[in-house]
Amino acid sequence: MILEKIENRTAHAGVIGLGYVGLPLMVAIASAGFRTTGIDICPQKIERLKQGISDVPDVPNTVLAPLITSGQIQVTTSFGVLEDLNTVNICVPTPLREDRTPDMQYIVAAAEQVAQYLHAEQLIVLESTTYPGTTEEFVLPILNTDKNKNAPIQRLEVGRDFYLAYSPERIEPGNSTYYVTNTAKIIGGVTPGCTKVAETFYAQFINKIHTVSSSRTAEMVKLLENTFRSVNIGLINEVALICDRMDLDVWEIIDAAATKPFGFMPFYPGPGTGGHCIPVDPHYLSWKAQKYQYHARFIELASEINNEMPKYVVEKISHALNLQRKALNGSKLLILGVAYKKDVSDTRESPALEVIRLILDKKAEFVYHDPYVSNLSLDNKTTYHSKTLTADLVQSADCVVILTDHGAIDYNWLVEHAQSVVDTRNATRLVQIGQEKIIKI
Repeated sequence: MILEKIENRTAHAGVIGLGYVGLPLMVAIASAGFRTTGIDICPQKIERLKQGISDVPDVPNTVLAPLITSGQIQVTTSFGVLEDLNTVNICVPTPLREDRTPDMQYIVAAAEQVAQYLHAEQLIVLESTTYPGTTEEFVLPILNTDKNKNAPIQRLEVGRDFYLAYSPERIEPGNSTYYVTNTAKIIGGVTPGCTKVAETFYAQFINKIHTVSSSRTAEMVKLLENTFRSVNIGLINEVALICDRMDLDVWEIIDAAATKPFGFMPFYPGPGTGGHCIPVDPHYLSWKAQKYQYHARFIELASEINNEMPKYVVEKISHALNLQRKALNGSKLLILGVAYKKDVSDTRESPALEVIRLILDKKAEFVYHDPYVSNLSLDNKTTYHSKTLTADLVQSADCVVILTDHGAIDYNWLVEHAQSVVDTRNATRLVQIGQEKIIKI
């Protein structure tokens, strides 16, 4: 029985998709004593992992390598291993199409592979962010197709023969306080039996489990979490725009409001939203709401405001240059930080990319420095390389634009050598000398 194998940790676990979500999850499962196999379609990634080299900063090589060397973790590009797995976690990307509708191709591809090798006493858990109904109305029908090699005569029944659940990932790259094992796990099964098996599995390596009534509920939990953030970021970005018109310091105002011990939670403005969740997840919810004849105006307005922030940043850059009697056209800009948040290498949906596109449209020149991102590909066309941050580099720029507030940067030194600075993250808040050079959003 699968419950017995899980509880005595003899179950063979598997993870499909070894990125920012899947790799930390695989390591957590293996560290709890489960023999674990990771599957990814990228041969280069698999070869690096076989050598104990992690692509994800949250998984140090010193943690990964011993698990690979001991054989506790194996990695492969072959989906044939699914036939031997007792548990399978699907952690594949869920991007948006150009029309901002859900792109389900990676979930479809993973589910179709699982369907080929589905067998009795197997647990399947989807962790990829998606809209309510995906697990039960989308993944389950794929698993029930006639492609199933292991049940040619009698189709396997969910909740009796195999188990299917949804458990949203809660990974925040670069967060050293909360990670896989000490962040509460939401679990919703297609049936109560599915929930029970999934709960038992996750309880082996995660401190706190919170079960909900269905997979649809669990899917909605994930969207609520990130839509909450998107809407509040949109609100504070709008407040920042208002404060700019009123000549008020929005950063000072937020800090003051945050002294209230109840009824207020600080959010901060910036050049836009980035990462794998906030720019994407609210659109999943908005799209699904339309299927129920509901227009999610609040959610869409927040996304609209957040998406306009890169244009506002370019206006600030133009203003900073105008104070020097310079035009944006032909000016040399130093972009400081292209990752979507501080102290990580993740550039997915980074607002820096849109700011760069806009300044290039205005015929400005740029170089960038990011201690975590050595190369940057813009629209899969041109590749740029991070420059070494030197006094000459800073002094040669007409304007330094702080788009990511990496902790390794000496901002006092930066302001001292810069002609002008546009700070979109309040990174220069402690700088005392040279404040007249700084323009903040």
